[in-house]
Amino acid sequence: MASLTGPEIERLIDLLAKLPGLGPRSARRAVLHLIKKKEALLVPLARAIADAAEKAAVCSVCGNVDTRDPCSVCADERRDPSTICVIEEVGDLWALERSGAHKGYYHVLGGTLSALDGIGPDELSIGKLIERAREARVTEVILAMNATVDGQATAHYIVEQLEGSGVSVFRLAHGVPVGGELDYLDDGTLSAAMRAKRPV
Repeated sequence: MASLTGPEIERLIDLLAKLPGLGPRSARRAVLHLIKKKEALLVPLARAIADAAEKAAVCSVCGNVDTRDPCSVCADERRDPSTICVIEEVGDLWALERSGAHKGYYHVLGGTLSALDGIGPDELSIGKLIERAREARVTEVILAMNATVDGQATAHYIVEQLEGSGVSVFRLAHGVPVGGELDYLDDGTLSAAMRAKRPV
């Protein structure tokens, strides 16, 4: 079948289709919308992408993505220096920041341990986390791993590495979400909630 558009537009569609949550049809619709709003959307988007490609970097301290190093979070002296929240990916950091639930610093591992995928401790920034956790001002490490087998295995490995460091290690609570109805929760969530029961 012959192409309906020029190679530049087809390339844009192909690239957008590779983004999470977008397939070829969604990418085609997005490109059509961008072209219709060329001056208001397409041109500013192209500039923003070029700027981000030029300036975006990984923070040398925590692993966050920003246009400065150290990142805006690590450079914020109002944060609690005694606490490090450990997360798997940058998206997790951004989610926690949106919630406003954590006032300390972060450490992005860059994934989880996975024997099947050949990802060991050396492929993640676990060694750097252990170094940071042993700094005198750090007293608490919060493991905010996803509630997956790999996430829990990674958390367990980090706990072992921090043994004897004098740092208190916590993990996020798992269980019934706020506003959740028991009838709609999966078995794993209900089991975790029962195991994490507490007195009232």
